[in-house]
Amino acid sequence: MLLIMNRVGGAAAAATSISNRAMTLFLALLLVAAISLQPAAAEIYLVRMSGAPVSAYTGSVPGFAATAAQGGKRADITSAAVQSYAKFVVAKQDELLATTLETGTYKKLYSFHYLLNGFSVQMSPDQARILAATDGVLQVEQDLKVQKMTTHTPDFLGVSGGVWPRVGGYQNAGEGVVIGIIDTGIDPTHPSFASNTDRPYGYIEGFSGTCEEAPEFPKGSCNGKIIGARHFAGAAIAGGDFNASRDYASPFDADGHGSHTAATAAGNHGVPVDVKGYNYGYASGMAPRARIAVYKALYPFGGYISDVVAAVDQAVQDGVDIVSLSLGPTSAPPGVSTFLNVFDVELLFAVKAGVFVAQATGNSGPAQTSILSFSPWITSVAASITDRSYSNTIVLGNSYSIKGVGLSPPTPNSSPIRMVSALDAFAGNSSFVNVDECQQPGAFNRDLVQGAVLLCVYSFSFEFGSASVKQVADTAKELGATGFVLVADPQLGSASKADPSPLLIPGIVVTDLNASLAILRYYNESTIRDATGSVKSFGASVVIGDGRDAAFGSVAPVVATFSSRGPDILNSQSQLADVLKPDIMAPGYLIWSAWSPRGADESNFYGERFAMLSGTSMATPHIAGIAALIKQAHPEWSPAAITSALMTTANVYDKDGKPLLAQNPTSNFSSSIGPGTAFDFGAGSVNPTNALDPGLIFEAAFENYIDFLCVVPGVDPASVRDSTGAACGTKSLSWASDLNKPYITIANLVGSRTVTRTVTNVHSETETYKVSIDREPPGVAVTINPTSFTAKSGETIPLFITLRATTSTTNVFSFGSIGLTGSLGHYIHMPLSVSPNSAVS
Repeated sequence: MLLIMNRVGGAAAAATSISNRAMTLFLALLLVAAISLQPAAAEIYLVRMSGAPVSAYTGSVPGFAATAAQGGKRADITSAAVQSYAKFVVAKQDELLATTLETGTYKKLYSFHYLLNGFSVQMSPDQARILAATDGVLQVEQDLKVQKMTTHTPDFLGVSGGVWPRVGGYQNAGEGVVIGIIDTGIDPTHPSFASNTDRPYGYIEGFSGTCEEAPEFPKGSCNGKIIGARHFAGAAIAGGDFNASRDYASPFDADGHGSHTAATAAGNHGVPVDVKGYNYGYASGMAPRARIAVYKALYPFGGYISDVVAAVDQAVQDGVDIVSLSLGPTSAPPGVSTFLNVFDVELLFAVKAGVFVAQATGNSGPAQTSILSFSPWITSVAASITDRSYSNTIVLGNSYSIKGVGLSPPTPNSSPIRMVSALDAFAGNSSFVNVDECQQPGAFNRDLVQGAVLLCVYSFSFEFGSASVKQVADTAKELGATGFVLVADPQLGSASKADPSPLLIPGIVVTDLNASLAILRYYNESTIRDATGSVKSFGASVVIGDGRDAAFGSVAPVVATFSSRGPDILNSQSQLADVLKPDIMAPGYLIWSAWSPRGADESNFYGERFAMLSGTSMATPHIAGIAALIKQAHPEWSPAAITSALMTTANVYDKDGKPLLAQNPTSNFSSSIGPGTAFDFGAGSVNPTNALDPGLIFEAAFENYIDFLCVVPGVDPASVRDSTGAACGTKSLSWASDLNKPYITIANLVGSRTVTRTVTNVHSETETYKVSIDREPPGVAVTINPTSFTAKSGETIPLFITLRATTSTTNVFSFGSIGLTGSLGHYIHMPLSVSPNSAVS
């Protein structure tokens, strides 16, 4: 408020002063009233309405024929019945908004009509409360932001030698299957997505996706390999996070993450990985003949659930077979249950439509209950380290050898090169800060640095700020330095997040703190200074090795430190669930795959066509691609059958035959390796060859998931009905642990509990199985009936497993497993994770 004061005198001045004070008070009161009447800032909400969506509508509205398809099929979106009912659903949504909220005070962002009946809308919190109390509204949920969560892995997983030959070779691997990539878009010019001119792609029956066009995504970008491409940014724009000049209002990938995940799942076979003039091998997706449908809903900043929900709705409507989600919420969603948030319910309907869904567990490991993928109908993917590693070595002038990382060429002729610290080369200009990070060439005395190896510090800013190894290399190159050495900052500890970066000049990041301190000691002891501390002569020298060649043979697979861990949770209060998460583990560390040259997600790979990244985001498309191979071999299998095949055949031993290990943190920010559990790796490390022929599967359908929801603690029948449109009716399950999944997880075993599992023989021949307890969970006695059975092809057999607590603990899980060994060579592994809370003698 601007206050203007005039100087006046005498009686008139006094009167004027009183008048001014009164006016000021009056204006102040008006201002307070105006502030109090200002509406709260608009937020984005997801709203679900009563009435079935297209995929579930059975004909209850007069004048509109049923549109729901049966048996895991999808509705024909081209039919008159579907189009008519879809228009009716959208019209009812618009009518609700128009009759409940004042026109012009809200902004509808999306209509959902295929998997969900609902919409996304920008409105005030008061309007959200009004809408939530309106007849016909089932759920109003504030939008949450989401976050982004390979040349060697086909060989490491046995895909190239075990799976591809059984589906007609890599030339045919994934034929006829469409993978929907919900991510940051795709670079259509990348060779990993080039059309096969020798063997053109044909028509995919049942797929109806379209391709948007834009200057950066021109006509022809959808070339047969890429079969559909759209973008979704309504919530990102409404939320003020979308930058049109940076993010592109098109399917084009301005980040790199989406191209990386798409190529990991279904990139072309044998694409040369050339980075900075060096060949790192030849890349291939898991299913190189599969088609890719792109649904861009993520951006460099992350994304919104509304955009992702719209993308998934469109993907399933288009007819994808697989959905790959290298994304997840930033935290557990609020509400009665994590299983009943809008996004998870949508994925339940996607699964009902026959679509397999793979989702990243998150990168918040190794803390317990850090999982960010919750529901049992979703295949949640953990990340492992493979047996491939990249390391580099330097040799100091005192002959001390130290390891680090850096995909760099060696120093010339293996000759020692003078080493100069960034602080000693500082030109003294006070406008530069944090000069030891070596991010600004102008900060340094070129004459001191030229021809030398620049010694810099890997500080906090490299892991949590804007500093990058690429910029260190650019600084050194611009100054004429031979190379650089980055040492860990003593204030940060070991450089735990420093992954190898491709470099044009010799360079290395020394990640270990003790080794870094040794380098600094050597440098200081070798540098002669005068009484003021100025350098008289640089005596330290170093030789940098070649860090571009991979080494093989380490213990693998191992659960990566960052991979989020179970147990699963029921709600945002972290109440534990009778659901095993993660489900499965796949490679997710140092994965080479396609990259968009304009990609800003990893500054160290800006301008490159390939990048080497780590995260459960990288593990997830491995599973999506492998699921495509299973779908190709068994097109009639349900999503639950595919998940079962992945889980029951997974490896619980590493390549040396020893139990799987997991990386865990230590007090000095490094990691140690110890025994892993099912809450680290789920059923185990994926074995694609065995998953193609599992012998038995554990089947589950939409109705089974509804029965599961009806017995979840804290969830009442009304919540299930409002969220799914399905009634609980007569309970067919006693406990959530009774859901027919290929594991048993009990978060609170009081006394004893008998759970039922049914297995179906999917092999072509009759097979006899012996059922054994491979390992009892400590503190739990396990009995099984029957202990053997014979199943004909297609026959389903029930198993009754009784678990009895023999000790009492509090929220402490113990782990075991059941094995089913078949006479034809099949072996089914079923993990047990139980918390016995009350012993029975």
